[in-house]
Amino acid sequence: MVGRFEGLSDLESRLFEDIFPKEQEKRERGMPHAPFRYMIKFLLYMLIT
Repeated sequence: MVGRFEGLSDLESRLFEDIFPKEQEKRERGMPHAPFRYMIKFLLYMLIT
């Protein structure tokens, strides 16, 4: 469907791997970090829609 956001393929998500660090440090308290792939998908969804 035209105009519908389908997400990123594995190949497309590999383009962003160099920008973000590999692993986040574990924190003692609070919410755990979201994977960067999910964050990129969310940001692209917001920009496209």
